[in-house]
Amino acid sequence: MSATLSSITPAAFAFSNLAELHDQLGGIPLDRIRVVPPPGTATEKDLLHLIDSEGRICELIDGVLVEKSMGFYESRLAAVLIGFIQGFLDRHDLGIVLGEAGTLRILQNQIRVPDVAFLSWAHFPDRMLPSEPVPSIAPDLAIEVLSKSNTAREMERKLDDYFAAGVKLVWFIDPISKSATVYRGRQSLQTIALAETISGENVLPGFELKLQDLFDKAGRQSGRQ
Repeated sequence: MSATLSSITPAAFAFSNLAELHDQLGGIPLDRIRVVPPPGTATEKDLLHLIDSEGRICELIDGVLVEKSMGFYESRLAAVLIGFIQGFLDRHDLGIVLGEAGTLRILQNQIRVPDVAFLSWAHFPDRMLPSEPVPSIAPDLAIEVLSKSNTAREMERKLDDYFAAGVKLVWFIDPISKSATVYRGRQSLQTIALAETISGENVLPGFELKLQDLFDKAGRQSGRQ
């Protein structure tokens, strides 16, 4: 996908009451749904104001500001994963990696913030990075570290958006089971166990990481084996 805005947009987001809104957002905890500005009316400007004024990372989903859910350990896993990918990119100059505050307008009405994202240099003419705070780009690889407040339906919707926007590969990292799920398309998935290796495939060619190495480097979360 080029650095221009995808012409593919999701279906209209319509609700007549808060119960319908909650359902369409995948049944996420209510405290993640911002009500100022009123749901359905929020804009990129509102998103950036919230980040600047409160330091809260949000996504903009069809005019609704939705707070990202990432705790201490999830953030640690994302940081370690970024380190592995950046180390690989230092040896293989294929593109850039973004962290958990990297806002991307992946569709006309969708600003998503993957926990980790890889974008190849093909997105950036002359390798010049965009100056705008929310560039209209879909990553080649989007990685989400699952948190307790993530619901299955929320993540299903996120997958729909990613693949509609042209994302080629998606990883869900599960801290509870210490496993990963790799999506190569909406209906193509593979579970990677702790003793197995996750690969960048043709999106990040040559990159391989044993999940055991990821979790060992991140450290154990207290109360879990």
